[in-house]
Amino acid sequence: MKANHLILFGILFLGITSVEAQEKKSLSLDEAIHLAWEKSNEVNLADAKVTTKKYELQSMKNNKYPDLKASAQYQRLTKASINMKSNSSSSDSESDTKAPNVDQLVLGQINATLPIFSGFKLKNSIKVSDNLYQAETANALQTKEEMAMKVINYYAALYKAQKTVELLNENYKSAEQRVKDFTELEKNEIVPKNDLLKTQLQLSKVQLSLDQAKSNLNVVNYELTNLLKLDPKTIIEIKESDFYDFKFDNLPSDETPALENRKDLEALRFQEKASLARIKVARSGYYPSLSLIGGYTTLDLKNVVTVQNAMNFGVGISYNLSGILKNATEVKIAKSQAAELQTSEMILTDYIKIQVQKALEDYDLAVKQNVVYTQAVEQATENYRILKDKYDNGLTDTNDLLEADVEQLSSKINKTVAKANVIQKYYNLLSVTGQLNQTFNLSKI
Repeated sequence: MKANHLILFGILFLGITSVEAQEKKSLSLDEAIHLAWEKSNEVNLADAKVTTKKYELQSMKNNKYPDLKASAQYQRLTKASINMKSNSSSSDSESDTKAPNVDQLVLGQINATLPIFSGFKLKNSIKVSDNLYQAETANALQTKEEMAMKVINYYAALYKAQKTVELLNENYKSAEQRVKDFTELEKNEIVPKNDLLKTQLQLSKVQLSLDQAKSNLNVVNYELTNLLKLDPKTIIEIKESDFYDFKFDNLPSDETPALENRKDLEALRFQEKASLARIKVARSGYYPSLSLIGGYTTLDLKNVVTVQNAMNFGVGISYNLSGILKNATEVKIAKSQAAELQTSEMILTDYIKIQVQKALEDYDLAVKQNVVYTQAVEQATENYRILKDKYDNGLTDTNDLLEADVEQLSSKINKTVAKANVIQKYYNLLSVTGQLNQTFNLSKI
C-alpha cells in the first residue's frame, strides 16, 4: 500500500511540475505588437542602421568646421661636422669660423584650414547624407509595419487554432457520449451493431482532427513566442476582445492613402533626392577649391637659431585639371543612378496599387464569407436539432444524424475562422496603405 501511495504521489508531482513548466500568458494584440517592436532582431537591426546613418550625417556636417592640426617634435642630433663661412670686410678671401655645437631641435606648429568654396561639394554632400538618413528612417518604419503585420498573422492563426481545438474538444465529448449511448443500445438490441460502429468511426475521425488541431496550435504558439522572444514553453492566451469588441476605423477605399503613407515608397523618394544631390557633388569637380589657411610656428635649433611667434595666414587655391576630363564620367554615373531610382519608384508605385486593390477585394470577400458562415451556423444548428428529433422518433437513420453533426461542427469552425479573417484582412488593408503603425500607436515604444 505504501508503494502505491508513493507512485500516486510521484504521478501527481510530475503532473504539477509539467503544468508549472508551461507558463500561461494572456496577451492582447496591441501588447504582442509592441513586444515585437521592442524585441525582434529585424527591428533592432533597422534601428541600428538608422543610428549609423545619423552619425554619418553628423560626420559630414563636421566638415564645415576648420581643420586644426597641432604637431611638435623634439630631435636629438648627432655631433655634426658644420663649417660656417663668412665674408671678411678686409679682403675677398673666405675665412672659416668655428662651428657651434648643434645637438638638438625643438619644433612646434599649429595649422588651420577653413574651406570656403569647393564647387558646393560640401553643401550637396550634406544633402546626400541627410536624405539617406531620412530614407533609412523610413525603411525602419516600414520594417516595424511589416513586423506588426507578421504578429497579426500569427495572432490570428493562434486564435483560429485555439478556437478549433475548443470546438473539437466539445464535439469529441459529444461523440464519446454518443458511443457510450449506442453501446448500451446495441447491448439491448435496440440499434444494430453497424450503427454503433458508425459512431465509433466518427469518434476516431474527431480524435484525428483534434490531434491535428493541437499540433497546429503548438506550432503556431511556438512560432509566436519565438518571434516575441518569450520562453518557448509559454502558452499564449488570446484575448477575445481583439476579435469581438472590434471597431473598423479609417477603412481606406483606394490607393490614395498608400501613395501618401507607405514608408518603403517614402524611402525610395528620399534615395532619389540623394541621387540628385550626388549629381551636384560630381559636378563640383569642375570647380576649383578655395580655403583660408593660417598657422603658428616655434623653432629652436640649439646654438643656431630660435624662432618664436611666427604666424602666417592667407588663402589657398587648388584645381584638379584632370577633373575636367575625368569628372564627366562621374556625372554620367550619378545621373544613371538617379534614373534607376526613378524607374524603381514607378515600379513600386504600380505594385502598391495592385496590392491595395487585392487587399480591398480580400477584405470585401472576408466580410461576405463571414455573413454566410454566420447564417450557416444557424442553419446547421437547426438542421441537427430537427434530425435529432426525427432520429429519436425513428424517422431517420444514423447516417443522417452523424452527417448533420459534422456539418454543425464544420459551420462553427468556419464561422470562427471567418470572423478572424475579417479582422486579419482589415489589418492587411491598413498595412498595404501604410496606416498600421499609427493604428497601434508606434510612439508608445
